[in-house]
Amino acid sequence: MKKNFVGIILASTASIALLSGCTGQEAMPSNATQTGAVTGAVAGSVIGYNTKGHNKGERAVIGGLVGAAAGAAIGNAIDEQNPEPQETGGWQ
Repeated sequence: MKKNFVGIILASTASIALLSGCTGQEAMPSNATQTGAVTGAVAGSVIGYNTKGHNKGERAVIGGLVGAAAGAAIGNAIDEQNPEPQETGGWQ
C-alpha cells in the first residue's frame, strides 16, 4: 500500500511539473503564485504523509492543501512586489 501511494504522489508531481509550463505566452510571466502553490502542495503533502499518527493519506491531502495555500500567498506577495513587464510595441 505504501509503495502504491508513493508511486501515485511521484506520478502526480511529475505531471504537475510538466503541465505548469503551460501557463501562457508572456515574455516575462509573473507566475510566482503558481510556482509557490505547486511547491507548497508538494512539500505539504510530503510533510503531512511523514508525520506520526493514523490515516497517512488524509494527512497528506490536508498538508497539500495547507501548503498550496501558504505557497500561493507567498508567491502572490512576490508577484505584487515585481513590476509588470512593459510593452514596447515593436521589434527590438
